[in-house]
This record gives sequence, C-alpha cells and structure tokens, in this order.
Amino acid sequence: MSLPPLFLFIDFEFTMPENRHYPKNFFPEIIEAGIVAVENDQIIQQFSTYIQPKAFPTLTDRCRSFLNISQKRVDEGISFFELIDVLSSFRAHERGTVITWGNMDMRVLKNNCDYHGMQFPLPCKQVDLSMEYKRFFGDQNQTGLWKAVQEYGKEGTGKHHRALDDALTTYNIFRLVEKDKSYLARPKPTTIGDRIDLSKIMNKYAL
Repeated sequence: MSLPPLFLFIDFEFTMPENRHYPKNFFPEIIEAGIVAVENDQIIQQFSTYIQPKAFPTLTDRCRSFLNISQKRVDEGISFFELIDVLSSFRAHERGTVITWGNMDMRVLKNNCDYHGMQFPLPCKQVDLSMEYKRFFGDQNQTGLWKAVQEYGKEGTGKHHRALDDALTTYNIFRLVEKDKSYLARPKPTTIGDRIDLSKIMNKYAL
C-alpha cells in the first residue's frame, strides 16, 4: 500500500552580519528550524529546534536584536549534523514536497551542506509559496509572509521570525491559496439556456 503525499512546510532563521564588512567572509548559517509535516490535510508532526552555528558561532548584535534570540539558546542547540538527520528522517525524496516562503531557506540549507561536506537531505519537489502567491494574485512584487496572511484577513501564528510559527503560517496560507484555486477551477453551473437552444423553440412557435 503506497503512502500518501507528504508536505513539509519549512522555515529557517539564519545568522546575520553586523554590517557589510563584518564579520569578514560572512555567510548565513541556520540557527533555528521549524518544520510542519502534513499528510491528507492533517498535521502529523511539528518540529522546532535551535542549531549551533559553526563558521561564525558568535551571534552579532544585529542578529540577536532582529530575531530576538540569545547566544545561550543557539549554544544549547543541536548540531547542523543532527538537523540533517532530522530532515533526512522524513524521507522526502520518496513522496515529499517541500514548501517554503521565499527561496532563501533552501539556498542557505544547500550552502550550509556544502560547507559541512554533507549531502543535501531534501532532493524532492520544492515550492516557493511566495512566488505561487505572487502569480496567483498578479502582484508585481513578492509579498512578505505575514503581510500575505493579513491580506486574507487572518493573523500569523505566534511570533514572526520564529521558525515554527512561520512554518505554521506558511501552511495556513498554503491552505487558503489552494482553497481559492479549487474554487476558481470549479466549472460554472449550467443554465437552462446552456441546456436548451431557445432559438429553436422561439422559431417553432413564431407567427
């Protein structure tokens, strides 16, 4: 018996440089991960963790302030290798689709894998929901995650820039967009005029 499709809604938070020139040779590393696994329109698993950065282990003031995250939290987090084990455990290559808001999450994940000499753990279909949203509504510019959910008259889950909360908010937007797509795809109900050629009837009884 084949398993149903698996959707992984993923959000990562990254380290940030203090400015353009500091730290030298800086690149973003994943320091928080939020994952929401969905089967048959039901959440089957949620995962949230902090991750220790390796190349630039000390967070900048800007990063701590913007993400409201402490150095202690990431120091006590799991290693990047453990994060890869978690992502690999979903076996997404067999039946999964990864959905993120924007393309940065997967780009940074791939870059971090290259830095650590590890294989990319999500070789499956990837969907940038922000682009789907942009195309669906005909927007000229990409919309931010929480602005998008507010445009639906809803509120985001929890706090913005917390990985699991953003992953849950991405899932909620996905459901709203899919609902709108299915509504627009429904054929219009046929009318009496569609079923009957009224011109023939009128000609038959014309004087």
